[in-house]
Amino acid sequence: MPGVYLAGLVVSIVGVAVLDARHRLFFWRAPWRAAAVMAVGLAFFLVWDAAGVALGIFFIGQQDLLTGVLLAPEVPLEELFFLVLLCWTTMDLVGAVRPVLEHRAARRRAAVDAPAPAAPGASTRGRS
Repeated sequence: MPGVYLAGLVVSIVGVAVLDARHRLFFWRAPWRAAAVMAVGLAFFLVWDAAGVALGIFFIGQQDLLTGVLLAPEVPLEELFFLVLLCWTTMDLVGAVRPVLEHRAARRRAAVDAPAPAAPGASTRGRS
């Protein structure tokens, strides 16, 4: 069934987009910055793919689930969608983990900056 893999990738990308929109993780937090990061990531991985194809490391295997559309020799259309999914998922993960780590760091800083509690039974009034 040609196109099944592409359909699965599109469904996954839509799912990641919904999570991104709901929690404002990547594109819905800073669209221009996200587009730039996505473009750089895609360019990097497409160059990586080209190098792998040139070295004979990457090649198209069984094509029953692919559309048959090639972007370049040994680079199917589905690869572009896979790379979008890979980059978007990674950046959503970064967007989700960052606030958690910042919150934990803030709690640690607050604990270090707070005055030490008085010992049990110790009076805070001066002796006369």
